[in-house]
Amino acid sequence: MKRVVITGAGTINALGHDVPETIEAMREGRCGIRQLEFRDVERLSISIGGQVKGFEAEGRFNRQQMTLYDRFTQFTLVAAKEAINQSGLEFIGDLAARAGVVLGTAGGGVSTWDDNYRAVYEEGKNRVHPFVVPKLMTNAAVSHISMEYNLKGPSFTVSTACASSNHAMAQAFQMVRTGMAPAMVTGGSESMLCFGGVKAWEGLRVMSKDACRPFSANRNGMVQGEGAGVFVFEEYEHARARGAEILAEVAGYAMSSDASDIVMPSKQGAARAISGALRDARLNPEDVCYINAHGTGTAANDKTECAAVADVFGTHADDLMISSTKSMHGHLIGATGAVELLACIMAVRDGVIAPTIGYEEFDPECALDVVPNEAREAKVDVALSNAFAFGGLNAVLALRKV
Repeated sequence: MKRVVITGAGTINALGHDVPETIEAMREGRCGIRQLEFRDVERLSISIGGQVKGFEAEGRFNRQQMTLYDRFTQFTLVAAKEAINQSGLEFIGDLAARAGVVLGTAGGGVSTWDDNYRAVYEEGKNRVHPFVVPKLMTNAAVSHISMEYNLKGPSFTVSTACASSNHAMAQAFQMVRTGMAPAMVTGGSESMLCFGGVKAWEGLRVMSKDACRPFSANRNGMVQGEGAGVFVFEEYEHARARGAEILAEVAGYAMSSDASDIVMPSKQGAARAISGALRDARLNPEDVCYINAHGTGTAANDKTECAAVADVFGTHADDLMISSTKSMHGHLIGATGAVELLACIMAVRDGVIAPTIGYEEFDPECALDVVPNEAREAKVDVALSNAFAFGGLNAVLALRKV
């Protein structure tokens, strides 16, 4: 098996329009959750979210591109450009033929669905734009990245709700590790912050009206976000031979299914994914220093995740740092694992642990070190990134310092 490293990272989210801005915000414990701004927001009972503000698509894409790019695709292209530029890779020849793209998204072109349903049902129009289907399809972002960067290898979209990005990155990791591809572009993107997108989530009654407070006893629900995180996963010797800067090593992964309930999480399913990632990476529980938690801020998720961590790590659980950056950027649904991987890279590369902000009250069912409210400096050799999705689909990645 080949070693796999990360040589490029890109993002756009509520905390920043690129990686440096996002990392700085995580260091400062800055909150990107604000009042939502879009058409008919006043008809919603939920009015806050991790919305990307100050993003002018018209300044980045031409008119023809705008007819093809839903907001989630726009975010993906912005993040991919940053990641691929940082990697220094040029996809030509054999590299182009073998390298591909695997991205995660839960909803795909939700804004396009919303706009065109409104046009047909509310405004009474009888026709929609001929590019509606290629704009809204969940594989649109993958296809546009492959065309933009000449990526002709395995390329597809993974859609597993809140675990989409972690599942996608796990697949990309496996392709590089087994030698199928020398490099893969991977991560995820999501943009559900429109009237129809938020209205649908309101129906679940899991949304907070004021703040995301993971692990705090007074938490009252999740807060949606939007954005993208994209990475270049590359075979270690390939990266070293060309003198590439290495951000971190992807050490292992695991996936599991709860096979129990469509919305309620299972401690056993989460624990199997965590312990499986350790096994795949050939790590002992004591090797792990930090976990970026799924940490949605719902009572069911937070206590189940903490119980799973306690089961897997035993007494070492008390020595772990575990934080949820969703408290800052919101829950990006299918893209959330990709943006959260930046916190794991920051931990192993810079020795800085992103905090769980908004923490106010101790909860005995979440009695772990949740790095409350302020970032912390610590030496981290190994970090885990947890993602546990509706439908009971779980994916955990392990990163190692290089």
